[in-house]
Amino acid sequence: MKFTLSWLKDHLETDASLDQIVERLTMIGLEVEQVTDRAAKLAPFTIARVISAERHPNADRLQVLKVDTGSGEPLQIVCGAPNARAGLVGVLGRPGDHIPGLGVTLSVGKIRDVESFGMMCSERELELSDEHTGIIELPADAPVGARFAAWSGLDDPVIEIGLTPNRPDCTGVHGIARDLAAAGLGTLKERRHEQVRGGYPCPTGVTLDFGADKPLCKAFGLRLVRGVKNGPAPKWMQERLIAIGLRPINALVDITNYMTFDQGRPLHVFDAAKVKGDLVVRRAAAGETILGLNGKSYELDGETCVIADANGVESIAGILGGEPSGCDETTTDVLIESALWDEDNIARTGRKLGVNTDARYRFERGVDPDFMLPGLEMATRLVLELCGGEPSEVVVAGSVPETARIIDFPYSEVKRLTGLDLSVPEINVTLKALGFWLSGAGDTVKVAAPSWRPDIEGKADLVEEVVRIVGLDRVSNTPLPRTGSVGARVLTTGQIRRSRARRTLAARGLDEAVTWSFISRGQAEAFGGGAGTLTLANPISADMSDMRPSLLPGLITAAQRNADRGFADTALFEVGQIFADDTPEGQRMVAAGVRRGTARFAGAGRHWSGSAGAVDVFEARADAEAVLSAIGAPVDKLQVHTDAPAWFHPGRSGTLKLGPKNLLAVFGEIHPRTLGLLDIEGPLVGFEIHLDAVPEPKARATRSKGALDIADLMPVRRDFAFVVDQDVAADRLIKAARGADKALIADVTLFDVYVGAGIADGRKSLAIDVTLQPKERTLTEEEIDAVGKKIVAAVEKATGGTLRG
Repeated sequence: MKFTLSWLKDHLETDASLDQIVERLTMIGLEVEQVTDRAAKLAPFTIARVISAERHPNADRLQVLKVDTGSGEPLQIVCGAPNARAGLVGVLGRPGDHIPGLGVTLSVGKIRDVESFGMMCSERELELSDEHTGIIELPADAPVGARFAAWSGLDDPVIEIGLTPNRPDCTGVHGIARDLAAAGLGTLKERRHEQVRGGYPCPTGVTLDFGADKPLCKAFGLRLVRGVKNGPAPKWMQERLIAIGLRPINALVDITNYMTFDQGRPLHVFDAAKVKGDLVVRRAAAGETILGLNGKSYELDGETCVIADANGVESIAGILGGEPSGCDETTTDVLIESALWDEDNIARTGRKLGVNTDARYRFERGVDPDFMLPGLEMATRLVLELCGGEPSEVVVAGSVPETARIIDFPYSEVKRLTGLDLSVPEINVTLKALGFWLSGAGDTVKVAAPSWRPDIEGKADLVEEVVRIVGLDRVSNTPLPRTGSVGARVLTTGQIRRSRARRTLAARGLDEAVTWSFISRGQAEAFGGGAGTLTLANPISADMSDMRPSLLPGLITAAQRNADRGFADTALFEVGQIFADDTPEGQRMVAAGVRRGTARFAGAGRHWSGSAGAVDVFEARADAEAVLSAIGAPVDKLQVHTDAPAWFHPGRSGTLKLGPKNLLAVFGEIHPRTLGLLDIEGPLVGFEIHLDAVPEPKARATRSKGALDIADLMPVRRDFAFVVDQDVAADRLIKAARGADKALIADVTLFDVYVGAGIADGRKSLAIDVTLQPKERTLTEEEIDAVGKKIVAAVEKATGGTLRG
């Protein structure tokens, strides 16, 4: 919401400075986001008078002006404006001045061999309007040499505040002035409510036609003013509209825009000559279209409320008027409309059509219903003052709804909720200044909220109103009482796991990314999603239509974007939520990562000693196991399976499970088919860890750490090579060997896989390194051989393998 300081003072009698007003606005909850000093860009420009205007010797359309600047010798200026003439008073820019509308800085130059020492400016060149047919013409008594911005009142600062959705009363300057007056910063100038007497019945009728459906219009007021003379709005109105970023159009349209920002009351004007028959407010028929005042065409449906006549749809109710019935300079009879629309319908329609207007902004928040007809009367007075004409009587369809809400308000609530000990008179004065009505005596009174405050529903809201006006700075800082030391951990298990996952992956060289929770339908289907229950009703774009079933699509796409910009060796991770369905149980917390190109844990890129190899499935598995270990999963008990999802390469992927059903992680190389669907270049590996699937850690009986278990005896290492079938997984053999003697076997590592001469077809050789760790005494050869026999027997039983000769 924007307004100028002088505009505010039209409604607020105050001597407060700009700084005081800005500070108080923020204190009462109307946070000031920006104050723009328009005079800064216009500061160099001064008022000057043209002494003489001679034809340029080398150009028919140029003139050589002698200009009195009020400070000495006249300046010579070459000018091409058709209205440049002797005696004209205008605005001068000198060498060194920056012209905001052109984006250039003036300098002394020659135009067709004649020197020019500045320029006489047009309104568009100073960003005052779009007028560029000639230079600015000021009144003859304008003081030559004076600063143009100060003389014209353009040194009026523009204040912009950020409104919360619950404050529709402050979408108009009058409502903002009311709050400031209640806060003690001046006196509110009351609005004029006298009625404009109509001289004849309004010839255009209005009907609300919604049948048995919910009415989308509560009340509709209309009147005709005939014999108007439409043209440019007065300068003061144009300047205010320009200051807040609006483009002046003509007096009738500018009046409605002015009312929108001045009173928070949007209205619409129809050219009566272009309206055929009576107006009907109804739901649009499917397939109806309208050409809006913004030049765009819109196709409507049965959920859109429209204003129509015999010609068809003339306006999208409460949002946008239609071009065919719009007012222009030829308008002589005007219909002024003031209505109350259904807030929810306005919001849905505006979002569906993608139309954001100042009217929609106010109607979807809720305008003051009691000001519907007074607003129509105020707009009528402005039309009569600026355009003339003869008004008709007002015709009203529907009825203004009752807005009275009576609240029982105990004064003690102020202290109970805020700690402020305020007197009853101070509370009463504050509420009355805001427009509340109070009745009763004693400790509890009845309070009625004004019609312009739809957000007031209970006594807590009244307390909030009192405190924000009295001043939040009066609420003392009171520390919470200490109830003893914190006995339990502060973070939840989920928070701890997410933090550890991030730290672990960052330590392994992956960069954290934050991707959208929405992906395209094609990406969702490629990663096991695409269910109708996870499709967004109002997606931001077609590429963000579905909730993500996996973090991998976003990370893979981000890795490709990096590659497109020259960073091919990328390692990214993310910790976030994925969605299997629309139930709470279908929402899961996962940690995922991708590695692309040569972005291995040991390093990426080229080196004189040899380039790093491409990423492979083992890098992804190592990342997954590192995270599982960091979050407390029993990594030594995990089982590796080959039933990875279809978006992984079937021969270069796997899953990590705790038992046959508890899936903790998936990892592997992304399938070439999946990369093709996403238009991604490989190689690329990834992993995804289900943080919530890891069992909760068991509560320890004591906070002390267990005894340090380190053997002081040298370990013993033995190598074994087994011949097994080709389809036997190495992990199966390793687990069998490790379980042969859990007391002595500390580690088992695969160090060789061989297929070739000496090995039968369909068979392979797997060689393992077994570490034995004695704890009490050095092992004898007989004991070592006994363990070796156990290993051979366990492997033979689990895999059918035989010791290679």
